[in-house]
Amino acid sequence: MGESNGFSRRRFVAASSGLLVASGLSGAAFGRSDEPPRLALQGGPKAVPASPGKLVRWGEPEREQLSAMLAQDSLFYWKGPRTGLLIERFRECCPARHIMTCSSGTAALHMAVAASGIGPGDEVITSPISDIGTVIGIIYQQAVPVFADLVADTYNLDPADVERKITPKTKAILPVHLCGNPCDMESLRALADRRGLIVIEDCAQAWGARYGDRPIGTIGHAACFSLQNSKHITCGDGGIVASSDDRVGPKLQAFGDKGMDRLGKDGLFHAFATNYRMSEPQAAVAAAQLARLEGIASARSRLGNLLTERIRDVPGVVPHGVRAEDRCVYWFYLLRVRPDRLRCDRAEFVKALAAEGAPASAGYIPVPLYGNPVFRQHAFFAGRWPIKELGLTTMDYAQVRCAEAESILATGIRITIHEGMDEAYVAGIADAVRKVAAHFAS
Repeated sequence: MGESNGFSRRRFVAASSGLLVASGLSGAAFGRSDEPPRLALQGGPKAVPASPGKLVRWGEPEREQLSAMLAQDSLFYWKGPRTGLLIERFRECCPARHIMTCSSGTAALHMAVAASGIGPGDEVITSPISDIGTVIGIIYQQAVPVFADLVADTYNLDPADVERKITPKTKAILPVHLCGNPCDMESLRALADRRGLIVIEDCAQAWGARYGDRPIGTIGHAACFSLQNSKHITCGDGGIVASSDDRVGPKLQAFGDKGMDRLGKDGLFHAFATNYRMSEPQAAVAAAQLARLEGIASARSRLGNLLTERIRDVPGVVPHGVRAEDRCVYWFYLLRVRPDRLRCDRAEFVKALAAEGAPASAGYIPVPLYGNPVFRQHAFFAGRWPIKELGLTTMDYAQVRCAEAESILATGIRITIHEGMDEAYVAGIADAVRKVAAHFAS
């Protein structure tokens, strides 16, 4: 990042000086004295004395769409005007020929996996750090999630380890743009093309992210988005799956609608699928939300990058790694601590940060996906895993280890970033990180 993102060291120093005055903390507290600042835990002043700005997520645009929806004769998705508007607005931010709305991001992923022809015993390489919804569709297709390790600071799939995990049974790669940070899509797509594999992008946390000059979701063969309540934009729960690939795209609608091809002529079911349809009320809210997307994505990107710039040189702290040419939209910000360079463990560091007023918590998920009891016991279907019993896989999740992923979860600190915050507040978070790191420096 650096100069390419608009932050020079000269500007950093100037801005930091002003913020010290604004926050009521002395310059001596941040390194112009031999006396380190007192932590808030010890009675010192908070580095983040203010509260974040109010986050307003919905209002008149959503109300207008819901009012229009209530004037309709039908609330069914097929040829519904709200669904049509949602698809039109989605296509503006993520151009694709085939788009299907659905009930959740988990549903979107299942539909993409099924439409890709993935079935019993097939393997799909994906991330061990993600919501379990990333792999539910794989397992329900009686296929096998194969977990590859991650890059230490981006927290995304390591293409080299993905390549090591490819076997004759591998059918797809499912990269997760964790925290809204784009994966190394050029390397993953090139690898997939060489080996004849499908790439399904999990964009659930990445609304508005960009890989170079391309929107996330346009590099793989299929892209899956979530509209769950915690995501950048939402309708409470919902999802969208999209593809421009002629093998995958035409099948998406049927795999979200009980296998029914609504453009078909014979009225027969040529595929078996579940009901993942989205209703018109959900589409109405989601369509209105999409009008907010660019403002949300650009604000989160700017604030997250500012935090990185302010803590880049802090000993014992590893900032969130993002390529300068990409746009990360920071569903949350994940930094790492280096216990070998600090006189504390992560728990102490987080406790001190929280006392300073920073919106910080330890880690993301408790263990990698393969560490959950349902995986370690292979208890996916009434305590059983039929494809293992039938000899279609030798996978043993109790033996799986991804060293970097486990280290990320053990040393990661989650920082809340959202578009309701301003730069002064985020600079205060950075001051808190610097202050706590200086106190515990070894």
